Amino acid sequence: MKPMTKFIKQANLAILLGISAMTVMAADEKPAPATDAAATAAPAAVADDKPASKAPAKLAIKPWWAYQPVQAQDVPTVKQKQWVRTPIDAFVLAKLEEKNLKPSPEADRAAFIRRATLDAWGIIPTPEEVKSFVADRSPQAYEKLVDRLLASPHYGERQARRWLDLARYADSTGFQNDTTRPNMYRYRDYVINSFNQDKPYDTFIKEQLAGDEIAPTDPNVIVATGFLAGYPDNYNSRDLVQRKYQITTDNTDTIGEVFLAQSVACARCHDHKFDKISEKEYFQLQAFLANTSEIMDIPAPVGAQEIEYRKQLAKYQEATKDIRAERKAILDPVREKGLKYYRERYLTDSRVSIVKPESEWNPHDRWINHRLDNVTTEEDIAAYLDVAGTQKESTEYDPKLTEKYERYKKLGEDLKKFDKLKPAKGSDKITAMTELGHPEAPATFKFFAGDHERPLEEVQPDFPAAIANGEKPVIVPTATSSGRRTALANWIASSKNPLTARVYVNRVWNEYFGKGIVSTVSDFGKAGEKPTHPELLDYLADNFVKEGWSVKKLHREILLSSVYRQSSGSRADAFKADPENRLLAVFPRKRLDAEQIRDSLLVAAGKLNDTVGGPSVFPPVPKNLGAGNLWEVSTDTQDFNRRSLYVFTRRSVAYPLLETFDMASPQQVHSKRSVTTTPLQALALANSDVVYEWSQNLAGRVINEAGNDQGAELDRLFQILFARNPDKAEKDTLLKFLAGHEKTIKDKAESGKFAIAVPIGVKEDKQLKDPIRASAFVDLVHTVANSNEFAYRN
Repeated sequence: MKPMTKFIKQANLAILLGISAMTVMAADEKPAPATDAAATAAPAAVADDKPASKAPAKLAIKPWWAYQPVQAQDVPTVKQKQWVRTPIDAFVLAKLEEKNLKPSPEADRAAFIRRATLDAWGIIPTPEEVKSFVADRSPQAYEKLVDRLLASPHYGERQARRWLDLARYADSTGFQNDTTRPNMYRYRDYVINSFNQDKPYDTFIKEQLAGDEIAPTDPNVIVATGFLAGYPDNYNSRDLVQRKYQITTDNTDTIGEVFLAQSVACARCHDHKFDKISEKEYFQLQAFLANTSEIMDIPAPVGAQEIEYRKQLAKYQEATKDIRAERKAILDPVREKGLKYYRERYLTDSRVSIVKPESEWNPHDRWINHRLDNVTTEEDIAAYLDVAGTQKESTEYDPKLTEKYERYKKLGEDLKKFDKLKPAKGSDKITAMTELGHPEAPATFKFFAGDHERPLEEVQPDFPAAIANGEKPVIVPTATSSGRRTALANWIASSKNPLTARVYVNRVWNEYFGKGIVSTVSDFGKAGEKPTHPELLDYLADNFVKEGWSVKKLHREILLSSVYRQSSGSRADAFKADPENRLLAVFPRKRLDAEQIRDSLLVAAGKLNDTVGGPSVFPPVPKNLGAGNLWEVSTDTQDFNRRSLYVFTRRSVAYPLLETFDMASPQQVHSKRSVTTTPLQALALANSDVVYEWSQNLAGRVINEAGNDQGAELDRLFQILFARNPDKAEKDTLLKFLAGHEKTIKDKAESGKFAIAVPIGVKEDKQLKDPIRASAFVDLVHTVANSNEFAYRN
């Protein structure tokens, strides 16, 4: 074979193996010399002066970097030692010095506290907080600030929003009916509390994957399995076998992406094209979840919310008891026929399980019948009355039921008149994932091309070999559960797992710097990006585990680093050497996400209701949204100004203002927020009645705090929104705008073409005597609040 032809063929092989072609050629042409043991085993060959036969050299192919164990790292030696506040700084600085770059100067203190507060809390700081920090010249000023930020409940709210993006959190099921899930907010509150309590991340993982197995009698732990129960769901599906497969698939894909940053979903129909995950291994992962079912009626611990919910529910039940009793009396005589008719609407493979006596159920049948009970309602059974009482062509038709159906229908209309008496929000139950009190799990099969109707070999729970490095699951069933998810959770949350700690610290880094050390934050496979600072990534992961998986300590080290303290001012030298700022010579500016924009506007207006936790709320939406009963505005006006975290997340109807600014999609794992720039964003802020009302409140606040002095008012406005004072040019521009706009408003008001909007909440002794001037000031405030500077974190 010609040398070049041979090289090309070996190069093609090398591409498949992920190694260099020169390595293959070298190994083929120059085998490794025989060991001493091999030479001793063949003395005759040496005596005859003949070359000893040599076994072909084996290629040592290193595992993919992300599958290798996390290594403790020595902190690099750098020239600018005085710049290093934390080990993080040394790792970043070492890369900069390799490129002959210097880090940027420190951001001024006002810019820093605005940055840190937005990052840690998701809202802007108050002028008083800024002033206090700027004036604090003690050596521990930054430490005191960071510790205050991490100690606040707002920290848990901000971190929860990031986690809920990953958990595809929603308060509804999605699909056609998009049914409300009234209990899901309890999982959201569990996440908030976990971050505020600094729950170790390994415990956080275990509780979400197997809380019902770990602490089966503790509702505060069981609720964590809402992570698994948050899948989009179609209650109308008539193929329960397929639904089981789809739910298990969602859970498997979500776990792989969130905790391991692995696109395991790519191995469902065939072996993964890039990573060492086979189709069989994919279904072995599914086997850990085979016995898991949603349960929606676990009693919640009773507090003020539950007491109020039960009180309101009792009022509704008392007012409607006669109507409900009569409807029941009509339905009971045909209930069995109704159930039979309803169940016959399911597909054949589902009915195989449905028609079996309970005494003959296997684990698969148990899942199917539990699911059927979960989604069956009185109205499903009553559908039989409609068919039997009105559809003469149906074999079910019975003229005796016609009058009963009409009466049942009329009673239903009467019942709806009492809907306002129902509890407006909340519940007294928990939704969780359990194994229904049985340790026996349904069989799991590898499916041909991922088609659940074409099963191949049966598989048992196991970990992907390339990641597990020889570790096997230790499954210990209990009297009420298979123990499989506990085994999976223990492996994922193990300090030996090469991915878990790396993936999480990279997500946190991405929060602060807008780009992860691995930029593809949910793909650490070969289709993803390699780390820009691999040693830093391993340092953070190793230290994270050594510090007891403390999330707050991880955040604290980043917040106190010199890297995080840098200015975001542009630098030509840094841009030329590193156009994408991958080395972080400059702190990256970042557009605020949807929730930060809305919540910070509420803070600026002095309107934020900072109550932590509780049922999700429905603030007002534009009248032309057309969502009907899918978005019924909360009756309590205090709910209008809750943090965006608590706004009801309906899969089919997004809250418009948040959607405009790229809120997370709850349909699947949302790894990283998009940042779009569209005319609709500017128009939404400029034309929204709600945002304009917030501007009126902000104008009133400024007047109350600054008095009737135009210069002082502009100072106060900038202090609230930007944590700084305006410069002379800005002041001159705004004063000129104010004067010109007063004239415009006056002319339009006199012609009757303009309604004057005045500041809201102004104290009696601060009232502006000239309503035209007051209206112009509202528009000025509205304009400044909608500026680019407000929407960015520098």
